[in-house]
Amino acid sequence: MMSRSNTKAVALRADTRRLSALMLGALVVAGTAFWAGTGRAQDSIITTHAISTYGRVIYDDPNFAHLAYVNPDVPKGGEISVWMTGGFDNLNPYATQEGTPGYLSSSMFESILVGTADDPDASYCYICTTMEYPESKDWVIFHLRDDVTFSDGTPATAHDVVFSHNLMMEQATESYRFAVSQMVSEVEALDDHTVKFTFAADYPKNSVIQQVGGQKIFSEKWFTESGARLDESRLETGPGTGPYLIGSFEVNHQIIYVRNPNFWGADHPMNIGQNNFDSIRVEYFADTTAAFEAFKAGEFTFRQENSSLSWATAYDFPALNNGWVKKETLPNGDVPGANGFIFNMSRDKFADLRVRQAIALMYNFTWTNTDLQYGLFKQRESFWQNSDLAAHGVAEGRELEILQSVADLIDPSILTDEVTMPHTSGESQLDRGNLRQALALMQEAGWTPGADGMLQKDGQTFTLELLGYSPTFDRIMLPYIDNLRKLGVDASWNRIDPAQYQSRTTEFDFDMIYSGYNVGPIEGEGLGQRFGSDGVGDVFNPAHYSNPAVDKIIEIVKVAKTYDEMTAGVRAIDRIMRRDLFIIPAWYLADYWVAYYDMFEHPETLPPYDLGYLSFWWYNADKAEALKAAGALR
Repeated sequence: MMSRSNTKAVALRADTRRLSALMLGALVVAGTAFWAGTGRAQDSIITTHAISTYGRVIYDDPNFAHLAYVNPDVPKGGEISVWMTGGFDNLNPYATQEGTPGYLSSSMFESILVGTADDPDASYCYICTTMEYPESKDWVIFHLRDDVTFSDGTPATAHDVVFSHNLMMEQATESYRFAVSQMVSEVEALDDHTVKFTFAADYPKNSVIQQVGGQKIFSEKWFTESGARLDESRLETGPGTGPYLIGSFEVNHQIIYVRNPNFWGADHPMNIGQNNFDSIRVEYFADTTAAFEAFKAGEFTFRQENSSLSWATAYDFPALNNGWVKKETLPNGDVPGANGFIFNMSRDKFADLRVRQAIALMYNFTWTNTDLQYGLFKQRESFWQNSDLAAHGVAEGRELEILQSVADLIDPSILTDEVTMPHTSGESQLDRGNLRQALALMQEAGWTPGADGMLQKDGQTFTLELLGYSPTFDRIMLPYIDNLRKLGVDASWNRIDPAQYQSRTTEFDFDMIYSGYNVGPIEGEGLGQRFGSDGVGDVFNPAHYSNPAVDKIIEIVKVAKTYDEMTAGVRAIDRIMRRDLFIIPAWYLADYWVAYYDMFEHPETLPPYDLGYLSFWWYNADKAEALKAAGALR
C-alpha cells in the first residue's frame, strides 16, 4: 500500500508523563491580576515561544541554534527524486471532493506553530516570535515575525492569518468547519503583526492553541485578485511562505518543486540543516512494477519500499550489486497506522458484529505473512500499537472507571474480560477451525447456505466487493477472497485505477478496502474527526464508524489535564473499538525500508518520529558526479 506518511508530533518521554499541563521551560509570567471574563477572578498571563499540553518542551531556550537531530553544516544543493503511482490532475491539496492532488502540494504552505521530529507534545513559534495566553487558555495572541513573505514577495501579516481562518471556515471540509466553529469564537488582527484567537467559553482548552497555531496561512491578496476558491480543483497554485515552490509540472507524469531563492526562513533555527535540496522531483508511474524498473534504471533516486515481496526478492540488480544503490532498514519510532481491512459501516450487511467477526476469521495473517510476506511483518493488535496508549489485559484503575461511566452503552464483557485480540490462524491458507466458527457466526446472524453453497438471507446472496488499486496487492487479496468464497460469501477483488478509487472511497461507494487511520502517541481534538460521530461522512473516518460510548470518552480525553488521564481515556476507546471490529487488523512494520542512489547522506542518529529524507537528508555532490560518470543515472 502506498504510504504518504505525514510528520506528526510524538510520544512523551517517561520523565515528563506525570507532569501537569503547565508548560515548563522558558515562559514569563506577565501580570498578576487579569480578569478572564469566564468566572475566574485572577488569571496570570503566560508569554512563551513554545507550548506543550502535558509535559516539558525539549527546546526550552527561545534562542536555540538548531534542532538536535540535524547536521547544521550540511551543504545545500542537488536534486532528490521520488515516485508515486497513478497520477494527478490538481495542485490544490484542499480540494478534497474533486480531483487528485499532486504529491507534496500542501508543503508550500506554513503555519504559525510547528512541531519537531523529536519532541512529543510541543508546538514552537515559527512564524511568531512569542505567544501569550491566560492560564485558562480562553484566548491566545500570536506576535508574528515581521520578515515573513510569500513566494511572490508580498509580506505575510496578521490579516492573512484572519483571512485564512475565514476562508477555511467557508470552504474547508465539513468536519473541519464544524470542529473549528465549536472551538473559535473570534479571530482578529490587532495590528499588522499581532493576531488574537478567542475560544468558545465551553470548549475544552487543552490543545486549542496548538490547533489554531497549526492552521495554514494563505495569501489574501492572491485569493482576492485571482477569485480562486480553496475547495476547487485547479492547477494554478497560490503563493505560500514555504521553502519550495512549483517549478514545473506535467499532469499525471511529473512535478518538480524548486527552492524559493528568496525564502524568508532560510536562517530560522527550525530550518538550519533542513530543506537541503535545490529541487525535489516527483515521478508518476502507472503501477509499482513500472516504478521499480525505473528506479533500477536510475530514472529516480530515492525509493521508500512498501512491498515485502520486492524487499525480500527484487533487490538484486546491477545498480545495487555494484554499489551504486544503498539498501537500508532504518528505525521508525512512530505509532504505526491503524491499518487493515476496513468495513463500510454504513452498509446494512455489516451492522451485525457476528458478520464482521466471521469475515475477519477468513483472513489468515500467519499464512499470509509466512508464505507471501517472507515473515517480515507483525500482526497489529491495537489501534495504538507499540505505544503507551494501547490497551492490555483487563481494564483497571482510571481506565476501568472511564469504561464504567459508559457501561450502559457497551458490551459488559469489555469491563471484565481481557482486551479483544486478533484471531489466530494456522499455517495453511484456509484454517478449517476458523471456517467452522465463521459459518456458525453467519448462521446465527441469519445467513444460511443455499443450494449453491452461497450464504443467503431473505432470498439475497451475501456479496462483498474488496476494492483496491494496487497490483502488488493481488497476491495478498486473492487468497483472502478465495477463503471468503469457501465460507459462502460472493466475494470479489476489484482493482480499479487510482482516480476511480479515490472517487469511490471519497463517496463511500465500497464494501471493504485495505486502508487505515492515522493515529499518534498524543491524542486529543482530532479523535472526534477520526473516530467520533462528528467524523461520520468525512474522509478521515473511512469506516463511517461511530459509537456513543466512544463519543463520550473522546470528550474526557479532550479535557484531560494529565498525560495519565489522556492515556486512560484512549486505552478505553481502544478496547471498545477493538471489540467493535470495524477494521480487521492486518500487518505492521516498525521500520522504514529505503533504497537510494549513493549520493544522499543522513544524520548518524535519526530522530525517533520522522525519516526526514526530503528535509534533513542532504546531497553529496562528489558522489553524485561519480555516479553520473559511471552511467548510473539518467
